[in-house]
Amino acid sequence: MKRSSILTRYGFACAYLACFLATELVYDRLSPAGQARLLAWASTDVANLEHEPVGPLVVSAFVSPGYLLTWPVLIALALFGANRALGNVRTALVCLAGHVAGSLVSEGIVAYRVHAGQLPAADRYLTDVGPSYVVLSAIVIAVLCGTWLARALAVVDFAILVFGGDIFGGLSQLDVAAVGHLTAMLTAAAATGLIVTRRHRNRGGSPRSAGHLADGHADQVGDRDGERPEDQLPEGATPERPVGQPGHHPPAEDGGDGAEAERGGQHIQAGQVRDERDDRADRERGQRGARRHHRRGQLAWIHP
Repeated sequence: MKRSSILTRYGFACAYLACFLATELVYDRLSPAGQARLLAWASTDVANLEHEPVGPLVVSAFVSPGYLLTWPVLIALALFGANRALGNVRTALVCLAGHVAGSLVSEGIVAYRVHAGQLPAADRYLTDVGPSYVVLSAIVIAVLCGTWLARALAVVDFAILVFGGDIFGGLSQLDVAAVGHLTAMLTAAAATGLIVTRRHRNRGGSPRSAGHLADGHADQVGDRDGERPEDQLPEGATPERPVGQPGHHPPAEDGGDGAEAERGGQHIQAGQVRDERDDRADRERGQRGARRHHRRGQLAWIHP
C-alpha cells in the first residue's frame, strides 16, 4: 500500500500517534521544573477547567510521563482499527467526545464533592493527564464496528489496560480516573451507535431518500421505474385509458355528452318500434284518424 493511501485511510491515527510521540519527546527533554510546569498547565483538574478549560482538554491527551514506550503501542492497537472502521473525521469526533466527556464528568464529580465537604480542597489540583480516554474510545469503535482483526487487537488492548493498568480501580469510591474511563467508554458507545444507525438508515432508505428523482412525465399512474401501469395501481386495477384510445370505457355514472347522446339514441329506437307497432294495429283495425306518438318526451299529431 502506498504511503499516500495509508495517510488517507489512517490519517487520524497517524496524526494522533505522531503528536503524542512529539509531545513525549519534548517532555522528556525538559528540566524537572519545566516538566512540572507543563503537567500543572496540561492537567484537566478542577482548578484549570474553571479558568482555562480548552488548553488542558487538548494537551492532556498527549502527555503521559514515564510511559514513552508503552502508550504508543496501546494507541496503535486501538486507533488504527477504529480509524479504518469509521474513517478519519468520525473517529476523531468520537474520540474527542469520549475524552472531553470523561474529563468533564469525572472532574465535575470532584468539584461537587469538594463543595459538599466530602473531599479536601487539595483535590481540586490533582494531576489528570494521559491518552487513556482517547484509547478507550477507540477500543469501543473497533469492537463495535471493526474487522475481526481490529476487534481482537482492541480486546487485547482493553485487557492490558484493565488488568495491567487497573483503569477501573476505585470506581466504587468515585475515583477520578475510574469514573472518567467509564464515562469515556459510554460516550464513545453512544456516539458510535448513532453513527452506525444513521449509516444503515441512509443505505437502506427509499429510492427518493437515496437521491432517486421521479420523472414528472412518466405516465398517468406515476410509473417511475418503467414498470407496467397495472403494478402501480392498488389491487392490480386496470388504469384508465385516455379518451380515443383502444380500451377506453367511460364510467357508468358519467353524465357527460357521450352518455346523453347514447341515451337519446336508445329513446329514438324505442319510439320507432312503438310507431311501427301502432301502424300495424291501425291497419289491422282499419281505424283512421289522429294518432298520438311519443318521441323523446314530445307529443306529435300526425294526420293521414
